[in-house]
Amino acid sequence: MSAPSFRIPAMDVLRGCAVMGILWMNITAFAFPQAAYFNPRVTGPLSAGDTLFWLVSFLLFDGKMRALFSMLFGASMLLLVDREELAGRNGRRAQMIRAAWLFLIGLAHYLLLWWGDILTIYALVGIAALPFIGKEPLSLVKWAFLFFLAHFLVCTLFVLGLYGWAGSAVEPGAASAARDGFAAFAASFTDPNHSAIQSEILTYRSGFGTILRHHLHLFANEWPNSLLFTGLDTLGFMLLGMAMLKGGFLTGRWDAGQYRRTAVHCFLIGLPPMAGLAAWLITGGFPVLPAFGAALAWSFPFRIPLSVGWAALILWLIVRHQDSALVQRIAAAGRLALSNYLGTSLAMCALFYGWGLGLFAQLRPAQLPLVVLCVWAVILLWSKPWLSRFAMGPAEWLWRSLAHGKPQKIRKSS
Repeated sequence: MSAPSFRIPAMDVLRGCAVMGILWMNITAFAFPQAAYFNPRVTGPLSAGDTLFWLVSFLLFDGKMRALFSMLFGASMLLLVDREELAGRNGRRAQMIRAAWLFLIGLAHYLLLWWGDILTIYALVGIAALPFIGKEPLSLVKWAFLFFLAHFLVCTLFVLGLYGWAGSAVEPGAASAARDGFAAFAASFTDPNHSAIQSEILTYRSGFGTILRHHLHLFANEWPNSLLFTGLDTLGFMLLGMAMLKGGFLTGRWDAGQYRRTAVHCFLIGLPPMAGLAAWLITGGFPVLPAFGAALAWSFPFRIPLSVGWAALILWLIVRHQDSALVQRIAAAGRLALSNYLGTSLAMCALFYGWGLGLFAQLRPAQLPLVVLCVWAVILLWSKPWLSRFAMGPAEWLWRSLAHGKPQKIRKSS
């Protein structure tokens, strides 16, 4: 979302792919209770199509698109700071102002639309990333993997704590509170008829006021946990994105063969163990703790190479087909990434929530890809015509105007 003179076309395409790809994973959280993000059994008996949708999501999208988005955010931050400092201004101060406004935009998104907002996380983590922007690529990579390790340890310790809870609940003479507490926890991630699941369905089929009050409660009670369980890996991917920009990877200037080989190696490293985890869960009928652990912790080490593999694959296609009409439309979607991200939330909430069409928990998972494809089509159809008349998207204009303290020019000069 940098100024046009600082744009890197390859990054626009990557950002367009990321903003569309992230919807594939988020659609489950738009359409079903939160627990469905961790265990598809919450949606009811699974058909072959439902399981296939989960499998594609788990293997290719879960965590990978957010990681790609995070890498691009880190790289864009670096470009912004460089641009400001070349103009004789304080680049770090400019980024902190932008982050403050992004946090408020994300907060409005969280409360008024969707609890799965990532903008508030990016705003805070982006500030934490500022001290690293002057480091060399190799140092950035080392720091990134240090934060990845810290994230993995936090998630692993939490999951192991759940296993300890489960073990104590089945021990002879276990207190009824322990048995009943773990049974209720397990049911809330596996039983569609559990009271917590039904309560959430009722909430999101209600009106705007009820949902707003629910989101206020979630922000006060659950958002800090979201920061804990996503902040460290987000910081790692931001630093990795900075390193990839400094090394020329994200600019699209590598040889096509280098991108292809990188993509192949990364997918060969990440996909087989992810497939093994998926087979374990499917054959076991998605048991609560393995499913929770795989979503939160066990799959994370393999998301790293898969995220880089996605970036390399997209960049390989860009180098080979950079003049194609589709690539140009995806690039336009990437230039309007914030508008498309927020617009997608508005469209999905209008489709699923009670103040809209009220389809929450009424579709099957196997039907959700059709919704995603329709939204992708809209994103690709509107972005390029908009940019033919305007210099930036409506959300980008709002963010930039707030950061500069005055309205920015949005219409292109004739």
